[in-house]
Amino acid sequence: MRFACIAKHRHIWSVSWLCDVLDVSRSGFHAWLTLPTSACETKDAMRVLATETSFKASDQTCGARHVWCDALEEGLTCGLHWIKWRFWLASSMVV
Repeated sequence: MRFACIAKHRHIWSVSWLCDVLDVSRSGFHAWLTLPTSACETKDAMRVLATETSFKASDQTCGARHVWCDALEEGLTCGLHWIKWRFWLASSMVV
């Protein structure tokens, strides 16, 4: 989480200063930048894409249960609560 914060704000403040404030090493941050994406991140990205595609295909009128069924039909494994959480997250970002 600290490294993500540094990556987000490194264009505003220097990496050295951010690393000092967050008590992490600069070399650790730069090593984190070169790490490949994890399998979990890749699966989440696929789920997010499937969720958004299904919701947009229904003219943004279907609910979480319908989107969840579409995701299962595509062979993705996720729970209904995960879909509901994505809906909630998307609605809270709009405000």
